[in-house]
Amino acid sequence: MELGLANKVALVAGGSSGLGLAVAEELAKEGAHVAIGARDSDRLAQAEARLKSVARGGRVLASRVDVKDDAEVRRWVEDVVAKLGALHVVVTNSGGPPPGPASTFGVDAYKSAADAVLLPPISLALAALPHLKKAGWGRLLFITSETVHRPVARFALSGFARMGIVGFSAALVQELGDAGITVNVLAPGYMRTPPVERTAGNAGDVEAGLRAMGAHIPLKRVGLPEEFAAAAVFLASERASFITGTVQLVDGGASVIG
Repeated sequence: MELGLANKVALVAGGSSGLGLAVAEELAKEGAHVAIGARDSDRLAQAEARLKSVARGGRVLASRVDVKDDAEVRRWVEDVVAKLGALHVVVTNSGGPPPGPASTFGVDAYKSAADAVLLPPISLALAALPHLKKAGWGRLLFITSETVHRPVARFALSGFARMGIVGFSAALVQELGDAGITVNVLAPGYMRTPPVERTAGNAGDVEAGLRAMGAHIPLKRVGLPEEFAAAAVFLASERASFITGTVQLVDGGASVIG
């Protein structure tokens, strides 16, 4: 399927590992110019080399950036546009807050969750919007988690912060429709990323832990980052031009059985 992403410019936050890197890799394979940002310089360098090895005609940029710093985010966006000439696809992505039931956290924990999880995607989207509008074609993708669809008691902070992202994205849909910009939320369940592997290995055997997680999913396994990336890149493509305002679950059916 021709996705129409060749020579499009894509910016992926948290692109040095996990789901962010998987999405960046798929975009590079589709011929897009890909800019990734993250805080860890070593992982960034490794991710940049990996992306360059699979890129099909597009350029790759890697920048050290703290997405919690609004000024850094704005500088990053402007630098990417200056070097690559435009901006068409923006993928927001950040780590999650600590787990725990709602009543075990004080107000400061909720403020920290907002600072770390809710505000960075909003900051990045606002910095990118003028460039997407100028291009007359854009895709905003917000990576969240399944907690935006199905509340999970022990992930109270995640649900609180990520539901704010859903509200923000919904508010953008009608505003940006005339500008040719679609806005969608991706809500992954258990995917085989480094954090999930660490959780699975708490009892000592990573593979056994992953199998135990998968036992509660209709497909009887956790997802792979590349499976998530396939959904993300389709939503970023020309072929998804009539899909906007959705919350796309990528959870192997786990939300159906609760």
